[in-house]
Amino acid sequence: MPTQHRAIQSRQALIRSAAETFLEKGVPAAGMVEISRRARLSKGALYFHFTSKDDLTLAVRDTALATLREIEDGFLRSPKPLPFAVRDFAVELFGRVQSDAVLRAGLRLRPETAPGLEIYPLEQRWYALFLDKAVTCGTGEPVGAADGPPGPRPSDAEPRRTAQLLTSMVVGLLHLGGEDRTWWDQEAVSGLWAMLPGAPDRVAAACIPAPAQAAAG
Repeated sequence: MPTQHRAIQSRQALIRSAAETFLEKGVPAAGMVEISRRARLSKGALYFHFTSKDDLTLAVRDTALATLREIEDGFLRSPKPLPFAVRDFAVELFGRVQSDAVLRAGLRLRPETAPGLEIYPLEQRWYALFLDKAVTCGTGEPVGAADGPPGPRPSDAEPRRTAQLLTSMVVGLLHLGGEDRTWWDQEAVSGLWAMLPGAPDRVAAACIPAPAQAAAG
């Protein structure tokens, strides 16, 4: 195996190990020796890649941000109306958070350890992302709106409100899923989106049990 490839693998293993340790113990209690052992690498290899725990923490943050940008890019490329594009964004985000320890740890970092990933900047980031798409592409006409009176439709006339609502839903589910991951289940997310005004399967969605009920079943 080429030396450069091994170095990349070692760096990735250390970032993943740090993320897992941060999730278990928190950043302050995580030790560099423990992180290197979890990655099955020497302490010297750890300090070859990262000069300090702060340096390693920033690497977790940057890797998590890169994953977020990848998910956000998928949202921007979506040809679907805004509510459905945001629904797909949420499903992809929550799936990645569950499977990717680095993203999960990065989202839990506090501003004093890694500026840029605390919950409020994410809320502002996604609101701007959703609003831009709402203004550029429209929010999508509610089902049945074509049969109503002429004039501006509420969904397109108030893109800021639409973006605020969808941002609140994503951020709220992200927070709730940290305690109960059934909130991140694709069926639960789709059920909530189906209850938005104008959704074709709104009535059927009302019969979907709450995440806590679904988990107990």
